[in-house]
Order: sequence, then structure tokens, then C-alpha cells
Amino acid sequence: MSKTDRRIGKTQEAIKAAVIDLMSEKNFDDITIRDISDRANVSRGTIYLHYLDKYDLLDKLVESHINELREICIMGADLDYFSGSPLWTEYFERNYSFFSLMLASKGAPYFRTRFLDFLIEQFKQEVDVTTGKNQGLKDEVIVRFVASAFVGVVEWWFINDKPIPHHVLAEQLGLLFERNL
Repeated sequence: MSKTDRRIGKTQEAIKAAVIDLMSEKNFDDITIRDISDRANVSRGTIYLHYLDKYDLLDKLVESHINELREICIMGADLDYFSGSPLWTEYFERNYSFFSLMLASKGAPYFRTRFLDFLIEQFKQEVDVTTGKNQGLKDEVIVRFVASAFVGVVEWWFINDKPIPHHVLAEQLGLLFERNL
């Protein structure tokens, strides 16, 4: 990879980190491109080189995390829920600032909906209502139940400033998934 590519990546990371920092201080609607450029130590023009506006920046930031979660699903595809859950909770731990802002505050209500939609999409592939404990249930009901429960537990974890370690959260979620899917 060339130096230019690394610099672009570093600039984009600085811009994303700046907007996350600023969202911890004030409402997203009150943040300006000038605020972001000052915090990231880049020009306003540099931001506009990469993003249409602050909403495009936020959208791309959300989308990058959703894509990372999608990759985690692919990596854990051959694992059972108990073994795969730590992949998720470790990612949440590493990206605590982002997820705590998106789920534990009013910073970006759009993220919760986007996160829930992503989980519904993922769980649709996992639900079997033809045999076993979920036989006879509507697949849409069980998928929404599990996805909504997952979002609720993760929100609780962030709102309460990680009241249990991420590995305990993973263990609990894994057991709950095993019981319900």
C-alpha cells in the first residue's frame, strides 16, 4: 500500500475519532464541520474531500461498524453461539466509545434501528421453525424476539457502564442464544 493510502486512512480515522469525541460532549445536531475539522486537526476542505457532510460522515461511520459486525458473523459462522459470542463482546469492548454513544445516549437514534435491522437479517439465517423447540412458531416472531433482546441487553451493558466484564456478557448471551435458537 502506498504512503498516500495510509495517510488517507489516518485522516479518515482522525475525522471519525473527532466526531465520536464531539458526540460525547454535545448533541450531533449541534456539531459543525468546523468543530470536526478543529478536533481532527484537518481542514474543512479535507473533510469535504471524504464526506458530503456530517450526516454522510456519521452514516459511513455506522456502516463501517455494521460491516465489521458482518465480518464477525462470517468469522464465527462455524461456531456455536456460546463460542461465537465472545467475538461480538470483544468487538464491543474495543469500540466502547462508539457503541456507548450510539446505544446509551440520544446521539444517533438511527444507529439503533440500523443495528436491529442488521441483527434481524443475521438471525433470519439461523432460525429453524420446522423442528425442535421453535417448531410451529412464526420465524419473523422468533427472529424479532431474539434480535430485540440482543439489542436490549447490549444497550443495558453500555448504559450501565459495563456492569459485568465482556467475557461474562458473552457467556450469558451465548447460553441465552442456545436456549432460544
